[in-house]
Amino acid sequence: MPNTQAQPIVSAQTPEAELVALAAQGDARAFECIMRRHNQLLFRTARSILKSDSEAEDALQDAYLRAWRALDSFRADARLSTWLVRIVANEALGRLRRKSAQIIPLDAAMTSPEPDLQAALTEDPDHGPERFAMRAELRKLLEAGIDELPEAFRTVFMLRAVEEMETSEIAEALGIPEATVRTRFFRARSLLREGLASRIDVTLSDAFAFDGARCDRIVAGVLARRQAEDAAGTS
Repeated sequence: MPNTQAQPIVSAQTPEAELVALAAQGDARAFECIMRRHNQLLFRTARSILKSDSEAEDALQDAYLRAWRALDSFRADARLSTWLVRIVANEALGRLRRKSAQIIPLDAAMTSPEPDLQAALTEDPDHGPERFAMRAELRKLLEAGIDELPEAFRTVFMLRAVEEMETSEIAEALGIPEATVRTRFFRARSLLREGLASRIDVTLSDAFAFDGARCDRIVAGVLARRQAEDAAGTS
């Protein structure tokens, strides 16, 4: 006889203890809710260790599968988020250790005939696409900050810092004392530093952004792998 018992309703508002109990019994909907609640925290945890978006996603999926299989051992006296962070961190650190164990000694690498390895060793890191992108973003921040300086300070800063004119030349060009040039320059640097710090503080919460597509991708990957494991176990 088919099981006609009504399935419990699972939603974003379902208490975490209930989700844990259901997921421990294999309920995929419950574990999906758990993943979506903690995805951003756990991705950033893995990303902070591995420094790679793609590796962090892979590590997070493996950690989720490990956590799902071990949910029946989870004790409610600890926070679920803390328990999951520990599992994700261990997975990421394990990957980092395995990667370190595979590092080629420098002297062997220098004499390797592999053209790809030699190219990686000799390529100027300042010419890589990631470095160009980073410089472009930093330049935008800097230019925006300079634009916001008061005009008198901005002009001195541009001439001194950007054009690298001497203080005496600037004083002569603007018809102001050299002491005023120095005062305005140091004040401009202080204002610019404060403005950049403010911008960085505002954007810190957006660092390693966890958008909907990445969240969906990780959830789908974990559910598909769990389904494949269950199918293999029953065949």
